Amino acid sequence: QVQLVESGGGSVQVGGSLTLSCAASGIPFSGIDMAWYRQTPGKHRGMVAWISPGGSPSVIDAVKGRFTITRDNAKKMIYLQMSDLNTEDTAVYYCKSIAPESWGQGTQVTVSS
Repeated sequence: QVQLVESGGGSVQVGGSLTLSCAASGIPFSGIDMAWYRQTPGKHRGMVAWISPGGSPSVIDAVKGRFTITRDNAKKMIYLQMSDLNTEDTAVYYCKSIAPESWGQGTQVTVSS
């Protein structure tokens, strides 16, 4: 049974930083692409960052230079380091395994001015 558990969300002020973590179990983690998505009320859940099994990262343009995705295959963890946060980054952030597809429960990030 696949289980993804996010942590690290919270409330910060504009310009602040947070690091999200996602612990995976029940999957052959080291061979799976992983991603972070985010969703705000009334909007589609969209991808923020993607990382290959070997650790090659990609992020969307809106967060380039501010967000970094990394993984630790030994610990079965992925991380999203977020800096220079702005109010548009406020969302529920979800961890996702690509195949098998599975989602975490989400963690709220709130950025206030």
